[in-house]
Amino acid sequence: RRRKETVERSFADAKQLHGHRYARFRSHVRVACQCLIAAAAQNIKKIALCQWPKPRTGFA
Repeated sequence: RRRKETVERSFADAKQLHGHRYARFRSHVRVACQCLIAAAAQNIKKIALCQWPKPRTGFA
């Protein structure tokens, strides 16, 4: 169940934020390149968020 939520969120982000709603190019190779670049951007974003220190929320 958790995996399904994660995968669906990933596809939704790709559609909304990374241009998977419409193809910008017309050839199969160029559309495939667009998908690979968008997937690389998602992976870089995920790695950056994992490496970034979490903010402390407690007030002392």
